[in-house]
Amino acid sequence: MLPRELFRKDPERIRRMLENRHTEAPLDRLLEVDQEWRDLLTTLEDLKARRNAGSKEIGLLFRDGKREEAEARKADMAGLGDRIKDLEERTSHLENEVETLELTIPNLLERGVPEGANEDDNQEVRRWGDPRSFDFPCQAHWDLGPALGILDFERAAKLAGARFAVLKGPGASLERALISFMLDTHTREHAYTEVLTPYLVNSVSLQGTGQLPKFADDLFHIDGHDLYLIPTAEVPVTNLHRDETLDESILPLRYCAFTPCFRAEAGSHGRDVRGLIRQHQFHKVELVQLTMPGSSSEALEQLTGHAEAILQRLELPYRVMTLCSGDVGFSAAMTYDLEVWLPGQNRYREISSCSSFSNFQARRAHLRYRPSEGGKARLLHTVNGSGLAVGRTLVAVLENYQQRDGSVVVPEVLRPYMGGLELIEPIQEAGGH
Repeated sequence: MLPRELFRKDPERIRRMLENRHTEAPLDRLLEVDQEWRDLLTTLEDLKARRNAGSKEIGLLFRDGKREEAEARKADMAGLGDRIKDLEERTSHLENEVETLELTIPNLLERGVPEGANEDDNQEVRRWGDPRSFDFPCQAHWDLGPALGILDFERAAKLAGARFAVLKGPGASLERALISFMLDTHTREHAYTEVLTPYLVNSVSLQGTGQLPKFADDLFHIDGHDLYLIPTAEVPVTNLHRDETLDESILPLRYCAFTPCFRAEAGSHGRDVRGLIRQHQFHKVELVQLTMPGSSSEALEQLTGHAEAILQRLELPYRVMTLCSGDVGFSAAMTYDLEVWLPGQNRYREISSCSSFSNFQARRAHLRYRPSEGGKARLLHTVNGSGLAVGRTLVAVLENYQQRDGSVVVPEVLRPYMGGLELIEPIQEAGGH
């Protein structure tokens, strides 16, 4: 959420930001309602002052025995209370509308964000690793996994519908191995504290990180409860310290969390209907940092490097992209996407999105710190990113480590997590009808 004084004093800056983002928001309505609200507040304060002065005057008249004058004065003021009550209701309604509207305005962009309309205008920063040359036709994971018997989309559809998957045998073990490998690396080497959070959160938490009200249609809501399935661990982890003021001495805070994630994919419009790329349920290891304002840019570079380290140890080729103004997410000020090479699809695909949010989320979630030199509490900055999306990492392993006979070599760093298994070969299908 942006500071109110910004849209009051410099609305054109917000208007330019919306143009750069190639998006729309009800800024004009917000300005109109805010002005009306403030005008009514002034009128209301004047009426209350008149009522207070009148009440004091009437009291003095009664005290001095001037009953007729007092009663006449009371009659003059008879309608003032009703007017005040009406204005209080109107100002309360307008204040609520202002609060709702300002939640729909996206974050300001950092200066380094390149201008552009969509993902086609994103800029490559660097690449790591050379894509492997295959001397046989590569298979995509949606063919490779079922042929190995480790990935079952049909039975998942029987259980829950489209965009779900069942992992079996070495496939399930590979998913679990990736989760453990990621968590161990981030906690033991990158100094993150692991947390295991609820998979359900309330609407205040989703509002704090920017998912509500903007992305309500993409969330799974629990009927009859103020609870939603989390779209990412960013939500519960960032909100761990909501409404708290932290001591500067403990900053930065670094958390990592493994969770399942749940998304309705309401805006995907039929994209990636095959395979594991865009599922309603998937696993992620999320990295979150709460930092000082002057450290958030450095924290973003650092966190992005931590996510890259996972890809490098898995020896998966990837590239780093700076998202353009039209592709940066609603709450983010700047974003790097890590895109892994998928030979079965002959393209790079996003596997992690690492973003700095400046104080946008902190203002919504009331995340503050108290400077060591004393003085007024200040807003924190938040940074987060996937370290990594587990299902997409599994896809990358299957496609990059496949062999001519359809088997898949287990990356060396994962073998200790899979009981020493070096090769995933076809498993026997269970019988039955």
